Amino acid sequence: MGVFKEILARFPRGGLSYVFAYGSGVKQQVGYEEIAKQKKNVIDLIFCVRDPLCWHAENINRQESHYSMLHRLGPRFIMNYQEYLGARVYFNTLLPLPDINVTIKYGVISREHLLDDLLNWRYLYLAGRLQKPVSELVPTNGDDELNEALAKNLSSAFQVALLLLPKQFTAYQLFHTISSLSYKGDFRMLFGENKQKVRNIVVAQEKDFLNVYLPVMQTLTDYVGVDFNAREIGSDKNIVQFEQDKSLLAIIHHLRNAPDELQKRIVRNSAFKGDYMKIVPHLANSHNLLELIQTSVNDIVWRSSITQSIKNIPSAGLFKSLIYSYRKA
Repeated sequence: MGVFKEILARFPRGGLSYVFAYGSGVKQQVGYEEIAKQKKNVIDLIFCVRDPLCWHAENINRQESHYSMLHRLGPRFIMNYQEYLGARVYFNTLLPLPDINVTIKYGVISREHLLDDLLNWRYLYLAGRLQKPVSELVPTNGDDELNEALAKNLSSAFQVALLLLPKQFTAYQLFHTISSLSYKGDFRMLFGENKQKVRNIVVAQEKDFLNVYLPVMQTLTDYVGVDFNAREIGSDKNIVQFEQDKSLLAIIHHLRNAPDELQKRIVRNSAFKGDYMKIVPHLANSHNLLELIQTSVNDIVWRSSITQSIKNIPSAGLFKSLIYSYRKA
């Protein structure tokens, strides 16, 4: 945590609701050096703030160089740019901190919009990142509403994954399915990301995933069982094996708990029209339910990934955007 304390000390602490770090510079992925030995990977951070205007005003005063030319339009413009475009996140990109030998990228989101994404999957942007293991740098500190939203996001991801998975599946299949929710529809996966990214995350972090989702498993024991000491068929390798209830009642239960934005997309893409809760029994019997769910999730991610990526070009500056895209590619 030493390097994270050094980073956080540079930023305004007032008004912070939650801060987390994520990505290959924070959590181990296959194909990367051990975290402690990495020199070139960017540390990604997200600052959830209660008052974006005040936070940006103080941050610009502290470190104006973090911002592109947009900062000349003032903190109110920065706040509005954050709050009304894309996935409601404002990013400052590729910022070297030579005294501690790291480069950072950080996004800022209001507490209100983070809650909306976690609960409703409005953009499935930061909600998607928080469905995977992250490092919490500033905890929620007793914010019950935010804690419940973080837990609901994990439960939603788990239940949607159950709808996409067969009766029996392994921990790897579960967490690969969960991780894919926020990647399959991301247009950057067409050209700017490693096609094995999801696999590389899950293989290196399977134990972390289990720790993250254990509380969710404990709330869904009526619908899914787990064997932590199963053996892989054809070998003596120990695996974690799941078996779920695929009855009509179980499918209906999971569908009824889908986040609000996903419900809207399912109705839009479905042959059944009307109130979502009324058509759930018909959806549960549909022969193309898996395709319908995956398409609807992809719709959310596709739109938010495009609009946020376009939004990031002015906030990062064209030169930094090109460098960042080149590194990704």
